[in-house]
Amino acid sequence: MTKRVKREASSMSFSLSRWFRRLSSKPSSATFIIVIIAFATFLLGGGLLTIITQPPIAIYSGSRFFFIYPSMDAQFGMDTIFSGMLYAVGLVGLLLMYRSTKNAYKPRQAYMTLIVGIALLILAYLFLETSVLYKINAGQ
Repeated sequence: MTKRVKREASSMSFSLSRWFRRLSSKPSSATFIIVIIAFATFLLGGGLLTIITQPPIAIYSGSRFFFIYPSMDAQFGMDTIFSGMLYAVGLVGLLLMYRSTKNAYKPRQAYMTLIVGIALLILAYLFLETSVLYKINAGQ
């Protein structure tokens, strides 16, 4: 950091100075992994396609909203958000299943963590499959 930046940081209050030092330092590996996982979830959810194609959400005509379902190769912005959230729920389920292996000396907690992880993973899978089947049936 330059001398000017250090001088400005030292003149701030203690809490702001600590916050500034934390932001200006190298990010931790956990932060880096969380950013990579969030980016992968964004890509798998279809975020890049939504940004590029900019699909319509709804058309307002008079006093009514008309939701036009796109063709089979297109998607709404809400589809992207929905699938991204479901991928995140599935990922949390996988992480909980992994965390359950670390509680070998607490079998009750390990069992409950494993059950919750499996439930979240199955829930995410079922909702994703249902949304895809709904889109296929709506396109016919």
